[in-house]
Amino acid sequence: MFDVITIGSATIDVFVESDAANIVSVSTKEKDTEFMAFPYGSKLEIDGFSTCVGGGGVNTAVNFANLGFKTSAIFKIGHDFFAKAILKTFENSTLDKSSIIHCKEEKSGFSIVLISFQGDRTVLAHRGTNATICEAEINFEAIKNSKWLYIAPLNGDSTAVLDKIAKFAEENGVHMAINVGTTSIKQGASALHKVLETAEVLIMNKEEASMYTEISPRPDTKMEKFSDNVIHPDVATMLNELKCTSAKIVIITDGKNGAYAYDGKKYYFTPQYPAKVVSTLGAGDAFASTFVAALEKTDWDIEKSLAYATVNAASVVEQFSAQSGLLTFDEIQKRLETSLDYKVTVLDKV
Repeated sequence: MFDVITIGSATIDVFVESDAANIVSVSTKEKDTEFMAFPYGSKLEIDGFSTCVGGGGVNTAVNFANLGFKTSAIFKIGHDFFAKAILKTFENSTLDKSSIIHCKEEKSGFSIVLISFQGDRTVLAHRGTNATICEAEINFEAIKNSKWLYIAPLNGDSTAVLDKIAKFAEENGVHMAINVGTTSIKQGASALHKVLETAEVLIMNKEEASMYTEISPRPDTKMEKFSDNVIHPDVATMLNELKCTSAKIVIITDGKNGAYAYDGKKYYFTPQYPAKVVSTLGAGDAFASTFVAALEKTDWDIEKSLAYATVNAASVVEQFSAQSGLLTFDEIQKRLETSLDYKVTVLDKV
């Protein structure tokens, strides 16, 4: 019996740090967009280089295990150098590896992560085996014997399994949380019907939520007062739209601007926890999986769960690797006890 089983991607991430990157901002009436840019046709020196194992399926599984949960993971890898490197990561881990899918005919996932001087990143991704998970390869027995199923973003043909595993989890009384990715959203609401009808926790970043709800937060709109913090009125509308699914809790993350949650009765806002940003890769995985783990640990205390999630995500961004900065619950609690200025704001729905 597992506390949680995750399904998602596994990759080798190559981090390339370059202070030569230009951050170009483009503003229109509808939105503000930033681009990482390099001089065309140039050869540039890099300022840092490292290689780590990542991917949503791996990052979240490692985090759940680190938080003390008996964890199994479903992800797909090839029979190549990258696969060996991914498996080596778990040699001394308590993570159950019996549900990992191996494929001789395909290459494992690989990505190049470009880090700017601001600490933010642009990812060039080769999906490989991550895009070809099929129903016949999934260990449904492991899902059946888990208390929680956590679905990290899937891509390519792998998204076709979403409704099938959602239905199976529902039929077998397995709690489900999903971090919906852009690939699934682009397929339309109908493609996500069953999984959104079934998931108890729904998590998206602001860009994904905007894509799904077709609501773009207007840069020229005044912010509404949200206790000591603020919430954009369009973000509030997005939360309301997402709550029209059957999820008990919906969350929108917004990077350095914090994160928002809504349970149909109360809105919650957590600001970013103070951190020296090295790389934001993996922060979303850390936030989402810590939130779900904390819900289980605190008997669905949303306010505490958001605090735990925010602190763990802040620790992750201080490292290049998506896993090196992960904290235990005790370590998170110690940081919260010494952070008197940090708080989650709760507002009743009006």
